[in-house]
Amino acid sequence: MKSVLIGIAVVIILTVLLTVINVMQNGLGGWDGRSMDDILGVPAEKASPEDVERLSKSDVMQLFYAADTPEFTKIKGEYKARLVSVGILSFVNDYYAHHLMGPGHWEAKAFFPIEKDKGWGYNLFTVGRDGDSGIVRTMKMDTSVGRSRFDEKDSFHLVYKAHNKGRNNSMRDEVRKINDRLLLGLGYVTWSLGKLNPSFFLLYGEADQWVGPDEN
Repeated sequence: MKSVLIGIAVVIILTVLLTVINVMQNGLGGWDGRSMDDILGVPAEKASPEDVERLSKSDVMQLFYAADTPEFTKIKGEYKARLVSVGILSFVNDYYAHHLMGPGHWEAKAFFPIEKDKGWGYNLFTVGRDGDSGIVRTMKMDTSVGRSRFDEKDSFHLVYKAHNKGRNNSMRDEVRKINDRLLLGLGYVTWSLGKLNPSFFLLYGEADQWVGPDEN
């Protein structure tokens, strides 16, 4: 019994330590004044997902600060998505997104503006194996434009509370624009330290047509 308790204590201490390191890797002090071009090392209007994925976690956070607020009514349709795997606990975010967040492997997000600054959307997941796989459109969210929880600028907000229960109920995302084919998002949940411990994702390419969620 003593060895079991010691083992549990070691796991708890390691988890706390890794979480603290992961939070510190975001950087301190807010935006440092650099432009998107300076952070990316390439002109922002030509940046690709790979340019973002080469950055450190603190630089991805700086890129979010420097990025633009998207024009709400132009964010419409289904956007391919991928995680930005940065930080010492990025593997936890990857596992959550592709195994726990929804019914399958997370692939995309979709948006539909109802008013000039208010709308809704859903997520897309691949379910099944190889040649027998299909797309499930679920995990809906409400969308809006408003003041960021990270700085003084506006963000494109995704709020899941009204449509989801359990582990996704407190999830929130904020999205900003790098260029017309590349958006940077932060996602966070209350039970994982909220905005202190965000994960990063990209929405990229030309948007496909809005289809609508599988359930209304």
